[in-house]
Amino acid sequence: MVLFGCDFSSAPTRRKPIVVALGELAGARRVRLTGLQRFSTLDAWGDWLRATPSWVGGFDFPFSLPRELVEHLGWPVQWAPLMAHYAGLSRAEIRSTFAAFCAARPVGGKFAHRAADLPAGSSPSMKWVNPPVAYMLHAGVPRLLAAGARIPGLHEGDGADRIALEAYPGLLARELIARRSYKSDDLARQTPERLAARTDLLAALESGSSRLGLALDITAAQRAELLGDSRGDDIDAVMCLLQAAWGSLRASSVGPGYGLPERFDPLEGWIVTA
Repeated sequence: MVLFGCDFSSAPTRRKPIVVALGELAGARRVRLTGLQRFSTLDAWGDWLRATPSWVGGFDFPFSLPRELVEHLGWPVQWAPLMAHYAGLSRAEIRSTFAAFCAARPVGGKFAHRAADLPAGSSPSMKWVNPPVAYMLHAGVPRLLAAGARIPGLHEGDGADRIALEAYPGLLARELIARRSYKSDDLARQTPERLAARTDLLAALESGSSRLGLALDITAAQRAELLGDSRGDDIDAVMCLLQAAWGSLRASSVGPGYGLPERFDPLEGWIVTA
């Protein structure tokens, strides 16, 4: 069984690829990082998911939309038909539809939220900018489905050999270093202060001091690589790996399993560890 975390982009390039952190459990309390893989196209990433026969992955993109938004728009209120409808839209259609929804709402309440957003501190999954998570959903979920993934609580998939969990590295980062910024895509903002925050964050992950109770095992070369990535994509993928590992240790035949709540909205889904 392959264990991994995925820092995702809806428009990957060679300069900013999708990053997958591969790992393995080393006992019940340690996770060993075994490597980082990078994908400069969505198709290459999707092909890898399909070619890898057995995995549990934590993915840093939303798996669904807020029920409030879906009901307002009159879209399907079952997850699979909703995803089929959403996949059939263009990004321009998504942007104009969501912008019109926001324009009709008061300041301070423009976006609809999923129930998991508050405990996770995540962006609403209908946001199309900063970050464009609505496009990430649009690009990511169809490829999970094409790989036959099971999404606990939402979709049974083609079997139990590929398990996709919605992850969110910001949840783990805030627990360990509060609101300190540890990354930036802007070269001018890749400061010593952000490197110091990354250093403290990685040290906390290695010590296993988070509520997940899992410590990260890395080599000196891996540590240098993670700290040297000023964009933070590598360390975000590693945090998704730890969240996926935490979920995999809680796999169960009762309810959705994988550490997810026994009950959550079967349209909206849930973020593992939230």
